[in-house]
Amino acid sequence: MRFDLTDLRLVLNVADAASITHGAARSGLALASASERIRDMERELRAPLFERQRRGVAPTAAGLALVHHARLVIRQLDAMRGELGAFAKGLRGRVRVLSNTAATFEFLPPLLGPFLAAHPQVDVEIEERPSPEIVRGVARGRAEIGIVADAVDTADELDTFPFVEDRLVLVTPRKHPLAGKRQIAFTDALAHDFVGLSSGSALQQHLDDNAARAGMTLRVRVRLPGFDALCRVVESGIGVAVVSRTAAERCRKSMAIRAVPLADPWAHRRLRLCVKAERDLPSSARALLEHLRRSSG
Repeated sequence: MRFDLTDLRLVLNVADAASITHGAARSGLALASASERIRDMERELRAPLFERQRRGVAPTAAGLALVHHARLVIRQLDAMRGELGAFAKGLRGRVRVLSNTAATFEFLPPLLGPFLAAHPQVDVEIEERPSPEIVRGVARGRAEIGIVADAVDTADELDTFPFVEDRLVLVTPRKHPLAGKRQIAFTDALAHDFVGLSSGSALQQHLDDNAARAGMTLRVRVRLPGFDALCRVVESGIGVAVVSRTAAERCRKSMAIRAVPLADPWAHRRLRLCVKAERDLPSSARALLEHLRRSSG
């Protein structure tokens, strides 16, 4: 069998994205080229690697076996890069991080710049996911580091570390009927129009689930990526939104909005870093983990 590293990374990316199109994009390949590589591997193995489903593709038994070994190879390569980093200037390490919405938009960006500047041979890929999916992804080796809310069970096999505290608040226009409240239950806000995050956002899914448990739905007038965009549209009077308190406090300095704390217990979260096993991390991932731990302290 002759599979190169591009083949192995392609298989991993397709499996993680559950899509050949998205897997090809992550691998830096044209769709036609990626499809041809997969066909060549299937001919070599004499077995299909992926099967089509209603929403994308899923690995077959042969695909799962190849994904498992591809992860081992890539992980070993990353370890080699770390150990030879002082000598092999052309080799690059890559750390994949699965993160919840607040960490993705609010807490990680100011921390990544200094880390990347200090580690020019390391690339970092951030992917937003709901906390339960993050735990499963890290446990199965799909990412080296996860950032989750403490309400989720991180399972006994994961090492976890404190990161930051996060509070969700309702942002409103300054003259909105809810603007003067000291705090509010999430369900009491559902009578009003909302400005929501993009479909697929981990936080938006969390809010939709909490509304559904109360037998209600959010009336979302527009969906946007990122807390700053939500606050800007809220300022115009279109609706209210739920964002991280850190984002709300920052945006209040330049926007005509108010921040009302949510009274629900799930709105106050402690975010935690999680890894499958700290001792087994590639050096690039261990360096990022140590940087995030130091910065959060």
